[in-house]
Amino acid sequence: MTTSSHSADSSLISQHTADALSPEEHAQALGAELHKLEGRVVVRFAGVAETGPLRVPYDLVPSQGVLAKPGKWRKLDHEGQLQLISERVTSEAKDALHRQVAAFAAGIRLRADDSGLDPMLFLNALSGTDTSEPAEHVFDRIEQRLTHAIEREQEERHAALTRESINLAEYPASFELAYRLPRRFIALLGPTNSGKTHQAMEALAKAKSGVYLAPLRLLALENYERLQNARPGGNEIKVSLVTGEERRIEEGATHVASTVEMLDTTTRVDVAVIDEIQMLGDRDRGAAWTAAVCGAPAPVVYLVGALEARRAIEALAERLEVPLEVHTLKRKGPLTMEPGPVRKLRNLRRGDAIIAFSRREVLMWRDMVTENGFSVATVYGNLSPEVRRAQAARFREGSADIVVGTDAIAMGLNLPIERVVMTTAVKYNGVEEEEISAALAKQIAGRAGRFGVHEEGFVAGYDDETHQVVRSLLKEKIPPVAAAGFSVAPSLEHLHRIASVTGEQSLTRLLKRFVHNIDVPDGFFFPRITEDQQERALWLDTLPLSVADKFTLSLVPISSRIPALHLAWQEWARALAKGKVVTLHRDPHSLARQNLQEVEDTCRLYSAYAWLAYRIPENFPSGELAQELAREASERVDAILQAQNAALRKQRRRNG
Repeated sequence: MTTSSHSADSSLISQHTADALSPEEHAQALGAELHKLEGRVVVRFAGVAETGPLRVPYDLVPSQGVLAKPGKWRKLDHEGQLQLISERVTSEAKDALHRQVAAFAAGIRLRADDSGLDPMLFLNALSGTDTSEPAEHVFDRIEQRLTHAIEREQEERHAALTRESINLAEYPASFELAYRLPRRFIALLGPTNSGKTHQAMEALAKAKSGVYLAPLRLLALENYERLQNARPGGNEIKVSLVTGEERRIEEGATHVASTVEMLDTTTRVDVAVIDEIQMLGDRDRGAAWTAAVCGAPAPVVYLVGALEARRAIEALAERLEVPLEVHTLKRKGPLTMEPGPVRKLRNLRRGDAIIAFSRREVLMWRDMVTENGFSVATVYGNLSPEVRRAQAARFREGSADIVVGTDAIAMGLNLPIERVVMTTAVKYNGVEEEEISAALAKQIAGRAGRFGVHEEGFVAGYDDETHQVVRSLLKEKIPPVAAAGFSVAPSLEHLHRIASVTGEQSLTRLLKRFVHNIDVPDGFFFPRITEDQQERALWLDTLPLSVADKFTLSLVPISSRIPALHLAWQEWARALAKGKVVTLHRDPHSLARQNLQEVEDTCRLYSAYAWLAYRIPENFPSGELAQELAREASERVDAILQAQNAALRKQRRRNG
């Protein structure tokens, strides 16, 4: 660094000469410039500082360089103005500013050089700026600009490294066994009650080994039992059940019934059945079906679902270079729209399924229907699979006349429904009420007229408006599932790969990099994360957890919208961050003290703990107890529902 050349020192200017000068001339004589800027009267020093090979010109207001506001300045007499300038414009002040600039420029040069940036892009702002702010403020702004530039440059570099580390065009090859295996796809597509699942399950039961992949734990459970009861060639099939929350592992099992997210892509089987294949188009869960189609390790893979999935299946088969057979099936019995709405509760009949779209509405309709003399089974999403099955069994066996449920009825329950009655065609989508889609309307309506039980199925709205809307929806053509943009969810391996090239440990940033920065050459496969996971990641990043633990916790199947469950999830995360072990204890009286909603939530809490126990058993060791407690809570929910039904019917008889 060098010292700037000084103009005449104030001590060299005679009093007589000073008195003859204007304030501007007096400042110049002392080596400064007097300016009126931004409502201030200031003096500025100019010079050149050197750092390494750089010569950095500057023109700045020193720390004591703001003299006064214009009004106050005008009130000073000539002598007072000159005296104030003499006090502030000194060789000490000039030297101090020069040292400040030289040190600052050296720091900026080093930071810019380290990041491959030109330091003069930032240091040029030290001169030629019309500002009344002291040099320190100018330094701060330059520091901020450099920081932002470094962040942008780092962001671009990390984005480029991320693109190089993950190329989604290569996604199918990540499933090594399926990728090497010569495979064949058989698509069985048709509406509800067309026998497509039955046909696929028969082929699965006859195979020497196989896997069934379901969208719901309830469906996995049903088909687990279906395979157990199958006797191909008179022989019993050994079957295991694998879901996120439960494992029933049979020694020597040849078949597995599983939820789709739990597919084992490393164990070869002879036949795989992927159910509800149209879920490829689901925004939140579609990635699990993409992975299943790409990774199912079987020479024969059955793709079972709705007709609108055909184009998507054909596109995937072509991309994966797997031969495809498509079989379209028709509904086995007719489905007829009733000529008019039901309108009154007394017009309901045995074999009806009444559909509402919230737990509150379902329980309200259950009470009204029971008060009109019918026995009722109840099915809605908050119920565990075990309770839904128990309630469905009551309807199937005839001890319940009518089933009242949400669209949970539409997937995974084989019920002898003769007529579906829609109480509304509007459903809350998480943000607002909106009309249900034609696809959902058809899936629900299609449950009417179970083949082998009823010759025909019927559909009606309860009121005039709902009846007309449902009639229109059933006539509407369902748009096909998109034949590109198949969702791919991040795996822990993906996140570790991004972390290894960027050094980032924030789950939020890693997920964002996966969504925005990985290479998506043609958009055929597309990265996607759920809003729920994104929101959880923000909170998890406040805890001292590994990327692996944060990733696992972000996927726990527990509702963030139910305060008690969300608080429990947060407590589990905090405990894991502190290395604590979370154990469960049986309280024989707790369920008896809880109402229906509380017992339902307790059941879900235990199921979520069991899910965690399978993944982090060292910190959540009470997995078996969690499953037992979940079953007990399910039994309690079923008992409460039955008791409420019985009480309502008893009251009606008493009221005559």
